[in-house]
Formats: sequence, structure tokens, C-alpha cells
Amino acid sequence: MAGEPRSSNGPSADVPGGVGEGDGTGDVALAGCAVVFLPAQPPRAGKVALWRPDGGPLPDLVARGGEEGAWGGPGGAEQGTLSVARRYGNGARSHTVPAVLLPVAETVPLLVRARHDPTAHPAAACWGAATLHALHLAARGRMLPGLTAEDTDAWRAGPLDAEDIAHLRAIAAAMPADAYAVPIPGSRPLQVTDPAVLVRLYVDAVIDALPRTPAAGLVAGAPYAASAPQHLPGAREWAAEVAAGVDAGVRLSLRLDLAPHKLFDMAEGSPVGGAEERSAAAAVLQVHSLTDPTLVADARDLWEGEGPDHFGPRSRVDTLLALRRAARIWAPLTRLLERAVPDVLPLGEDELYELLGDAAPRLGAAGVSIHWPKELARGLTTAAVLRPAPGSAADGFGFFDTRELLQFRWQMAMDGVPLTEAEMDALAEAHRPVVRLRDQWVLVDPGLVRKARKRELGYLEPVDALAATLHGTAEVDGEEVEVVPQGALAALRGRLTTEARPLPQPSGLRATLRDYQLRGMAWLDTMTSLGLGGCLADDMGLGKTLTVIALHLHRRPSAPVLVVCPASLLGNWQREIERFAPGTPVRRFHGAGRSLDGLDGGFVLTTYGTMRSSATQLAGRSWAWIVADEAQHVKNSRSSTAKALRGIKAPARIALTGTPVENNLSELWALLDWTTPGLLGPLKTFRALHAREVEGGEDPAAAERLARLVRPFILRRKKSDPGIVPELPPKTETDHPVALGREQAALYQAVVRETLTRIETAEGIARRGLVMKLLTALKQICNHPAQYLKEAAPGLAARSGKLELLDELLDTILAEGGATLIFTQYVGMARLLERHLATRGIPAQLLHGGTPVAERERMVDRFQSGHAPVFLLSLKAAGTGLNLTRAGHVIHYDRWWNPAVEEQATDRAYRIGQTQPVQVHRLIAEGTVEDNIAQLLSAKRALADAVLSGGETALTELSDAELADLVSLRRPG
Repeated sequence: MAGEPRSSNGPSADVPGGVGEGDGTGDVALAGCAVVFLPAQPPRAGKVALWRPDGGPLPDLVARGGEEGAWGGPGGAEQGTLSVARRYGNGARSHTVPAVLLPVAETVPLLVRARHDPTAHPAAACWGAATLHALHLAARGRMLPGLTAEDTDAWRAGPLDAEDIAHLRAIAAAMPADAYAVPIPGSRPLQVTDPAVLVRLYVDAVIDALPRTPAAGLVAGAPYAASAPQHLPGAREWAAEVAAGVDAGVRLSLRLDLAPHKLFDMAEGSPVGGAEERSAAAAVLQVHSLTDPTLVADARDLWEGEGPDHFGPRSRVDTLLALRRAARIWAPLTRLLERAVPDVLPLGEDELYELLGDAAPRLGAAGVSIHWPKELARGLTTAAVLRPAPGSAADGFGFFDTRELLQFRWQMAMDGVPLTEAEMDALAEAHRPVVRLRDQWVLVDPGLVRKARKRELGYLEPVDALAATLHGTAEVDGEEVEVVPQGALAALRGRLTTEARPLPQPSGLRATLRDYQLRGMAWLDTMTSLGLGGCLADDMGLGKTLTVIALHLHRRPSAPVLVVCPASLLGNWQREIERFAPGTPVRRFHGAGRSLDGLDGGFVLTTYGTMRSSATQLAGRSWAWIVADEAQHVKNSRSSTAKALRGIKAPARIALTGTPVENNLSELWALLDWTTPGLLGPLKTFRALHAREVEGGEDPAAAERLARLVRPFILRRKKSDPGIVPELPPKTETDHPVALGREQAALYQAVVRETLTRIETAEGIARRGLVMKLLTALKQICNHPAQYLKEAAPGLAARSGKLELLDELLDTILAEGGATLIFTQYVGMARLLERHLATRGIPAQLLHGGTPVAERERMVDRFQSGHAPVFLLSLKAAGTGLNLTRAGHVIHYDRWWNPAVEEQATDRAYRIGQTQPVQVHRLIAEGTVEDNIAQLLSAKRALADAVLSGGETALTELSDAELADLVSLRRPG
């Protein structure tokens, strides 16, 4: 068949003179080049020729000769010529073209990449497909040593199964003429090699080139590890056998026969039959045709002439050769070669174990498959079950009563049906891989037998059992196993993992609960009725207080409910109880003359400070539940406040917070270890098992594993959720970049220069202190020079870009009759703003940490009633709990470097009850550290409820260069 000229699919004008750019051996080296294989003896001596059918320039691979070597690139390239067959009219002529000749081994990487390169010539792509299949054959161990016609060593591909042969034929059929356009010397008329033959020769060449390593010598002898040809005339007979095997037309399989009279009968507990019947199984040899995969016969039928005629006259010889090769892999097959008819191989127990272990995969890699009988049951499974210990209460247990333990043990099942104790006892006594169970043969894993012998795993505390149940797995002897709860624990998991049905509106509630609030009340009802605690982690402003009041009216407990909250929320709790549940007793336990005498149900309200100082008195009373509002106040489990709260006992504990995680997962642990003690284990263990992986972000599944464990104990709803968004008006957030004034810029640069110089020579805690001092100073300069210089603030507006913008915003807002919240993290800056607004005649009031509780409540009432259109608030003191829905604007004068805290402050206005759109304004000093941090905050905000880093504290760990980059003043734009 004559060659036909083709045009290149790849670019020609853009091909560089050298190897392709990038990695130096990329696909550019083959751009526009057709590929032809030139066979030789031994096969590994063959060459791959690159030529250009379009006459374009060849890649200059020769210039790189020797640079890389095998597998690293074309280190053995040679410039030469190639005789190709080209069609002219009705005939063909030989035509000499320039070519680059490469050793087979050096071309493998190029052709592999060309296989999937859309710019490669079709000839290169086809030879790439052949290369890939040759590599697959090598990976499967389909390589056999043999001899060439000149008695030199050579590896060949084989044995090939029907799929291999069909695949190589398909590649040859897809080849364009340019892929095999080399004329056969002396042929008249001009002919080229059959592409199917050429593909097979090329695969042999790749297989012959690859295994030239010392390991190959261990398999076939030292000559087969050498690169240079080795003359081996004495190995002709052995090579003939191998050659026959390479082209053999059969493959083998073993069909396992597990006749009952040859097996250990578990039902009887002893071997059945005479001494001569003690083999564990028998393997029946089967023969398959490679040319027709539908042909299969037992070896006995072939020997007795009863097999299909299409196997051919060499079928017995091919079978014996294939069996001899298989016996080298698994020695027991040698016994079949000793039989007159290699039909059935009796197997001992150890041999059957080998087949169950690594022998079957090794035989499979050599083309000998194992067929297990259909009646062999493989349905034995093992799970670690948790159930009430013998003698424990059948109707459940309280999770804070550690006297109730759960039994942890292995449980076997067959096809999903648990085994009885007697069956597991019998299984524990088994000494064979295949046993009789429930009238069928069962494959028994030795590991399963060990579990049956030692099925008791001990006893677990209730909280440990609950954690394992919710996680779904537990670690036993270093193995992660499935955990299956039984009895009361299974029922409990069902209640915890199934969404509670919404409860009806409680009678006596002077409010209409929204759907999500009804679901929240139902969830709290489930958790408190089970004696478990929970964390209601709705966004601020979604009505957590109202949900708890509704739960009280639904449950109507006889004992009082203790509510612990910040001082600023005492009035809010009392007003909402009196408003929504009139007639419900409510008492403040706060201030001078506080008392718990004469309590009769209802609510008792106290502050965290009072709770800490009166912990003994509070711990001496009986409570229906304890509610910790703004529970992030006890996120540090080692604090005296958290320890005092833990000392007050109650059947159930409820944490209310909009930010269950502010800085790290240890805060989440602190909350849940109070609501459900022991659920997450000790803090050190929790950080090792969960927190480090989640916070590090290295294991994407770590967050999901932790979420699966804690999800039943946290109800988290956000304002952006589909069922809540319609309940709230729109919210618009705007960042306002403000240029520093001249005085601010000079101060900023001076502080940066001076402090960075000191930081360079400091270490440890001293360095961290300097970094924190630097960040604080820069933020104060960005606010106003008077704040940093601690001045009385004459001429405020002209000295700060932020203050000038604030005046402009307030002029517009007040002109429209609006009301504004202004948050700053510095009380000193708030006082400067208060004096400035007073000089402008703008009514304003200031709330900070030192404001008495009664005055806080009066301030809230004045603002809500419209007497003060501007409310200045300290972020730390007023960022939670207050209901200030009259404000349509929220201004963050400076940034708190934690988006969750900032959002809580915004939620003073953007909450249920708000009827007007809310606009959030963030003032950011342009080109400063504030500007850089704003970008980090955007990334944090996108993480929603995922783990946050350590805020400002984390910045103390930056290197000197990183810190300088963060704080250096940049020109806007």
C-alpha cells in the first residue's frame, strides 16, 4: 500500500528551531511531525523517525543530544533521512525526506503526550496510543523473555488476551498512511509493511527496551537486564517454549469446587467423610480460547476429545505451556503437570487460604482467573454495636448520669441478619476458611474469626457512646469501624437526627411565631425533654429570646428557669417576658438586695458577673433549665465565669449565641462541653482529632466529620437562609475609602518607620507586644490624630478624612429624618465624636462599658422613641443584645478585625422588627493597614460559619518583611 501525502494538524510556521518551550520536552517537539517506526533486531534497537509531510522544519532535537537521557527527553536523537512512499497518480514512488531518528526508549514520553494532544499529527497520536498500551502491558506483567532469530536476548509482549489483540488491531486500522509509509526494500511494485504487523513489532520493541534493570535479571537471568545484545545459543529450547507461550491461543482459569463432603461442616463441628476425603476444596482446570472468548471447556474434555473443535490442534500443548508458566507463580499447580490429564487439583486448607489471600491476584495478573462457586456466601459482615448493658434500664438513661454504661461489642451478621450467640460461638471455633452456616457454605475471613473470639470491647460512658453513635464510626485497635446503636440509644439517635415536627403556637403567647421560630422551639423541646443541652445559634435579631419564652409557655416547668446574660440585656429579657408572656413570674437577681427567696416558677434573670460572685447560692437551687445568653462570654472554658456556670446543675442547658465560633474551634468546644459535657471529649483530644485538621484546611472531609458530630446539638439559622430572607428588609453594605490627611500620613509613616526598626531587634513576647502596639497606633492615627496624640481635640474635622466623611454622611441622613448607629472600638474616639457632634448641634448619646444598666435601658428607650437621632456605641459593650431597629444606617467608624463581631453590631439594627432598609457604611483609610485588612475580612466573611483565624493576634506571627508589607503606606490607586 502506497503512502499518501497529508497536511499537518499542528502549526508549522510557529515551530521553534529547538525543542518546545516550557518543559523542554513538551508536545511542541512533535508539532507538525508524522511518526514512523523502523523495526530492528533486537527489537529494542528499533528507531522512531520524525518527519514533516508538509516539508516544514524539523525540531532541532539533535542539538540537545545527551542532555537528558532515557525518560528525560530525546538525548539520543540523530539527524538523517527517511525513505517514504508517496502516491503519484495510480502508482507510488519512494521519496527521501529529512528525518530525526530517536531510540524507542527516548521517544516513549513524547508519544505518550502526543496521544492526547489535539495539535499532534494523527500519525503521532496513533503511535502514542500504541505506546500507552505497551506501557499498560508492562504494568500488568505481560512481558516474556525469549530469543531473536540470531539467538540474542529479547523481551516480548505476552501473553496477550483477546482484548489486547483487538485493541492493537483497532490502533493499526486507525493509522493514517503517513504512520507506516516506509517502503519494503526491493518490493515491486512498491509496498509498505502491514500496519498491524508494524504495531505488534513496535509494542515488542517498547517491552524489550523497558525492563533493562537489575530487577529484570532476578526474573529471567542477568542477560535480560543488560542493554547490549547478549548471545545465548544454548537457550534455544527454552526460548521455543516461551515463544510458543507468547503466541499461545489459550488462557486458563480455575473453577473452585466446594463439595460438602470435602469440607469442614460447622453444623456438625467435625470433618465429614473418611480420611481420604479431607481436602478442603478442589480446583477444576478450564481452558479459554483467545481468538474466540466465548469458547471455554474443562481440560478433561479437551484431553478426551469432547471439547469444541475451534480450539485448534495445538490446544493441549498451549494448555500445558500456559500451565507450566502459571505453576512458576503458584507452586501447587505443579501437581496438575504430573497427572496424565491435568483436570482436577485437590486443595488443602493452607492452599485454599493462599487462594483467598495473595495467590489469586498474582495468578490473575498472569492471566489465570479464579471462579468461586455461586453458592459460596460472602455476606458475613461485622459492626461494632452499642447497647444498654445487662441490667440497665430498658427505657433509656440520662446522659448526665454516668452510672449508666453501654456495652460495646462486635456483632456479626449474615446477609444483614445478626448471628445468634451460638452461631458466633461456633464461628469463633472455626479453623477453616470455608465453613457451613445456616445450610450454606460461607467464606470466613480470619480477621472476622478473631473478632468472634474476642467480641467484647468493653463499656462506654453515655456521652462517649453518644459521640460514637452520632459520628457513625469508632476506632478499635487502630481500625475505623462502623458503630450501630441498639435499644434506647438507637431511638435517641433517631430523635436527634430527624427534624422535629413544628409545635403549635403556645397558648398565652402574645406574639405570632414565624415558621423558623416554631421549628426552633420544637428543637429546643426535643433537646430539653431528652435531658440534653443544645446551642441555638441563630443570627442576631432572629428572635432567640422569644423562642425561649415560647418554649417556657409550651413546657410550663414547675421549677424556675435561670437566664444568665450580659448586664445590658437584663432589661430586654424582662420587657420581652412581660410583653410576650404576661403573667409569667420574672425576677432580676442582680444588684443590692438580690434574693432567691419565694421563687415559684417563671424566670430568674442574672448577669455573668453576679452569677460568678453568687455561684454557690445559685448552685444550691433547683432549676428547670439554665439559659446562657450571648454564650460567647464563656468561650474560654478556663475562665472563672465559665467555671462558675459549670457548677450550676440543671436537667438541660441552653446556649444562645449568634457566633458559636469567633476565633477558633476551641470556643465551639467550650460551648458544647457546657451544654452536653463530654460530647467532644477533652479539649486536648478535640484539638488533635478535629480542630487542627479543620482549621488547617488540609483535609476537606474533616469539617464534614466534625459537623456530623455536632450538628444535632447546634441549630444554626442565618438571615440569608431562604425561609428567613423574606422576613427582613434589604441590607446594603458599602465600603468608603478615605484618604489620610497630611498630618495623618506624616504620623503614620513616622510610627511605621520607628516601630519596625525596634521590632527587627526584638524577640518573643516583646516582639509580639510591639506588633500589637504598632497596629493599635496605626488604627488610632487612621481615626484621628487627636486620638493617637491624646489631645482634647481642637479643630477635629479638618485633621481627619474619616471625620470629614462622617459629617457628610450625617448631614445627608439627618436631612432625610433618619437615625444612625456609630460604632467604634475605642471609647476615647467615641468621646471625641460626642464632643464634635455637640459643637455642631447634633443630638447624640454615648453608650460604653461603664454605662450603668439602668442608664443603658433609658438610652435605648430614648433612641427608639426618636429623641436622639445619633447613637454612639462602644463596639465591645454594645455589639450584642440591644434592639435598635429605629436606625436605618449603621456606621463602622473603625474596623474590628473579626467580621463576626462586626456583623453582630450591625444586627442591633438589622433584626426581626426592622421595617426599613438598612445601610451599612464602613470607613476605611485608603492605602493603610486598614485597607489591607479589609481584603482579609472579605475572605473571612465568605467562610460564613467556618473557622476564623486568630484576628489581630495572628498578625504578631508575621515575619518582619510580611509585617512591613502589611502596614506600609501606599499611594491610592
